[in-house]
Amino acid sequence: MKKVFIYAVVMLFSVFVGKAQDIKQAKSAIDAEQYEVAKKTLESITASSPSDGYAKFLLGYVCLLKGNHEAAKKNFDAGIACSSKANFNYIGLGFMALDKENVAEADKDFGLACKSVDKKTIEESVFIGKAYCYSVHPNYNKAIEILTKARLIDPKNTSVLLALADAYKLNKQQNESYELYREAFREDGTLLRAKMGLGALIKNTHNFPAAVTSFNEVIAMNPNYGPVYRELAETEYLWALNDGRNYDSHISKALGFYEKYMSLTDYSLESRMRHADFLILAKDYKALETEANEMTKLDKVNPKIYRYLGYSAYHNNNLDVALNSLNSFVSNPSSKLIGRDYYYLGASKLGKALIATPVDTVAISNGVLDLKKSIEMTPNLAGEISDLGKKLFEKKLYSKAASVYEIAISNAESKSLLLDNFYFASAAYWSCAGVEKLNSHQTELLNKADLSLDKIITASPTTQDAYLFKARIQVLLKNDIMVAKNYEDFVIAANKKDPTELASKGMKSKLIEAYNNLGIIYSATDKVKAKESFDKTLLVDPANQYAIDQLKILK
Repeated sequence: MKKVFIYAVVMLFSVFVGKAQDIKQAKSAIDAEQYEVAKKTLESITASSPSDGYAKFLLGYVCLLKGNHEAAKKNFDAGIACSSKANFNYIGLGFMALDKENVAEADKDFGLACKSVDKKTIEESVFIGKAYCYSVHPNYNKAIEILTKARLIDPKNTSVLLALADAYKLNKQQNESYELYREAFREDGTLLRAKMGLGALIKNTHNFPAAVTSFNEVIAMNPNYGPVYRELAETEYLWALNDGRNYDSHISKALGFYEKYMSLTDYSLESRMRHADFLILAKDYKALETEANEMTKLDKVNPKIYRYLGYSAYHNNNLDVALNSLNSFVSNPSSKLIGRDYYYLGASKLGKALIATPVDTVAISNGVLDLKKSIEMTPNLAGEISDLGKKLFEKKLYSKAASVYEIAISNAESKSLLLDNFYFASAAYWSCAGVEKLNSHQTELLNKADLSLDKIITASPTTQDAYLFKARIQVLLKNDIMVAKNYEDFVIAANKKDPTELASKGMKSKLIEAYNNLGIIYSATDKVKAKESFDKTLLVDPANQYAIDQLKILK
């Protein structure tokens, strides 16, 4: 009997150690962002130990990280009924409540998670801190408050130090974050996440060579640690944005590092989506289309896949696929829409309309409405929207071009604001030129155009064409006083240009226009000034018949 008892104890101990080892492996896989590996390990544990609430919680937590909220809740609900460490599952439910902006429910769940545990137990605090950090609606200050209290209990606990470092980093408190990552690494020199965190902070200061060096030190410790290659990919991408001459080289390295990251983590749907997001940043739309098609093999109904299909199809000139995919995505009530979704939908409608015979103006109008939505949601898309306006302008669809440029200039922070204002004004002018009687909409449009030109003149008084178009607009508005003033301002600005520019065919044509129009206006009130204006026309073009005829009339 004694031998049987000893054998039973040994077997029980070995099972306990084995399960603990499996949990440790699952946590290592989570840290390495190998979520499929972690999921399978935890599913095995929960199948063999259905009363293990902690394993259920970790499984639900992995499902959250993978974006599968339904599976996460199912595991958390089951975990609450477990006999061992069921309390952790309330943290998972609290996390989900934060995602829904239900703070009261989250507080209740977090309270239940900590209700019956030793006040010196801090793992619950770590996970609650992470919930506040990584929720869709984060509260970094709350996370810092909770984790700081946990640190007082165990100042050298590396889980607390890492979580607190992350919270400070997300809260833009870089110095505090750096010290905590460094302290965690001092406590445990095998903590790759801490070492990588130091490199990530260096990356954020745009010291890209130093960041790459730091990440290479992580690789030297473990070349199979996947997350460091993601950081390297992001570093090379940011470096590309700041080093235009070597942009292609940096982007090529970035894409290579991301592929390495994928190979060391997993090729699950969620990982492929992260990869797709990065391909959008890197503007590799051929690879994005390939990735999107691979995702459809894993999940034919996930709405986000249609976003990737739509974006890539637009850039690869597959406009029918782009329209079908994006319409499916934006019409799905479960889709979390962003401004760029409407940008590509509008751009696809415009692209399709422009190749139709005849041009589909109704589709263009619908596309313009989508573009308006896009900039309302994401104002910094203004610069890209102006590129679409230019396509319409080049097709001489001036009214439609003006409507697109009017959207673009609504963002006062746009880098292309002055040029967009000019194109808006000129498109507005050409859309009304030749109209015998302006309607109220056209009059309003021309007045807006005139104000846009004022903005250009305020910012750049030497832009002579701004005065020229103001004069042309006032001709349409039949305001002779402002016509004369703006043509005069144009002449003054133009004559300050380099003689070579003044002698160009285009400039000569504009000067002739200005002098002849000034001559006509002055002929009603001041014949001397009128003659001077027509004489100036002849200095530019001695054979100008209109000026010659007008001078004969004035004699």
